[in-house]
Amino acid sequence: MGRARTPRGEWIEEGLRALATGGVDAVRIESLAKALGVTKGGFYGYFADRDALLEAMLDTWERESVDEVLDHIDRAGGDARSKIRLAGQLTLSSDRLLPIDLAVRDWARRDAQVAARLRRVDNRRMDLLRELIATFCTDPDEIEARSLLAFCMRIGNHFLAADHGDRSRAEVIDRAADILLDRPHDHHHP
Repeated sequence: MGRARTPRGEWIEEGLRALATGGVDAVRIESLAKALGVTKGGFYGYFADRDALLEAMLDTWERESVDEVLDHIDRAGGDARSKIRLAGQLTLSSDRLLPIDLAVRDWARRDAQVAARLRRVDNRRMDLLRELIATFCTDPDEIEARSLLAFCMRIGNHFLAADHGDRSRAEVIDRAADILLDRPHDHHHP
């Protein structure tokens, strides 16, 4: 016979890959089994049904995009501004997590339970921003506004198709981050 049973994590990983590339409708047991090169029978050794897989996928996404990011930031040290930058890089710039995040946002528009999960994840991310921004800003209204702007900039960057004249998107985002994080502007930028 072929290889031993496909590990549970591989089904979840393949499900997340399908979600990231084709949305939730692309997460089909038959397709995942084909991609893994196995029969779909092994699936039911781990999951009662497709909904159980989808729940496990959301658990993995939340753990990687919040819990593991918070752990990484704690270990990395540095000041609040560098932690904010690192949090953004780890989640909403990452080749792995960004496409999953965007797919979850799309899915949440059609599924109230996914919307509730997304709200929890986004609230945890906002809590981190508030906590870090509060280390250099004391006005609660301004902390909330800066947190929202920082988060919106991270997500909106992936949907915005605008040009910036002779400036690159990276340069504009860098300058926007200077403003949001109350950093002195480096005048060496063009």
